[in-house]
Amino acid sequence: MNLREIVEKYLALAGGFGNPAPLAGFGMPRQQTEGVFSIFDEDYHISRFFHFTNLSGESFDINGFPHTHVSLDAEIQTIL
Repeated sequence: MNLREIVEKYLALAGGFGNPAPLAGFGMPRQQTEGVFSIFDEDYHISRFFHFTNLSGESFDINGFPHTHVSLDAEIQTIL
């Protein structure tokens, strides 16, 4: 998934910016979910809009840390 697709899927899952969306809801296999979100987390220009949390639910390893959900800032639209 590219960034635009991630944002569109996030909005469908979360119902709006700033709300947590389960990483499992993005519908990718575990390895792909961990890889895609780890890449975005490593990119400074993208990662500042991503906020990972470890709530209840299926956990994913994002750059060595367990996370279950992600929320995005509306400002991410400036780089799409």
